[in-house]
Amino acid sequence: MQLFIAFKNYSSWSLRPWIALKAKGIAFEETVLEYSELDNFGAQHEIPPKVPVLMDQGLVIWDSLAILEYLAEQFPEQAFWPKEKALRALARSASAEMHSSFMGLRSQCSMNCRKERRVPMTVEIENDLKRLAEIWQEFGQAQNKPTGAFLCGEFSNVDAMYAPVMWRVRNYGLTVSPAFDHWAKAMYELPAMQEWLAAAKAEETKWVLPQYED
Repeated sequence: MQLFIAFKNYSSWSLRPWIALKAKGIAFEETVLEYSELDNFGAQHEIPPKVPVLMDQGLVIWDSLAILEYLAEQFPEQAFWPKEKALRALARSASAEMHSSFMGLRSQCSMNCRKERRVPMTVEIENDLKRLAEIWQEFGQAQNKPTGAFLCGEFSNVDAMYAPVMWRVRNYGLTVSPAFDHWAKAMYELPAMQEWLAAAKAEETKWVLPQYED
């Protein structure tokens, strides 16, 4: 398998399948594309000019959530989704919500792993933080959940989908809830996340988006 991503410091969508693969111990080759290469790459493979993209056995899978669903099908023994039906349904619903919502956090708190900064609190950000707290409460009350620090006990696709939110809350000094803090600590301390962070820091000598580095 080959995963095409953008620069680690900024590409929240790339982080999602990358950390899922790493956390589950699935071998893959990684190719980092510069943003100037995306148009040609998309045209070559007849897909949108965006990353991440997974290539496997002649298949081209684009979009983070589609890649995560593909991985769950290919490696059922890895439990990319929780095994318990109700918990799996909750995880899928929360992942889809992440995929389509939280526009305040996305637009006003762009992911930047190597910089801490502050932005004015807005109604949009405040509403998103409140919704995150509600989601974490719902997972905390879920029945038949295995023990563990992640949303479904063990690391799963829903943690991968919310991985960039950990960086946004942590590096913008935002507050969600104690339950979120417990999860964010576990996410930050993942060996895979530390590997991602080290690579993001190493990029600074060759790739910086000034508007995100003030």
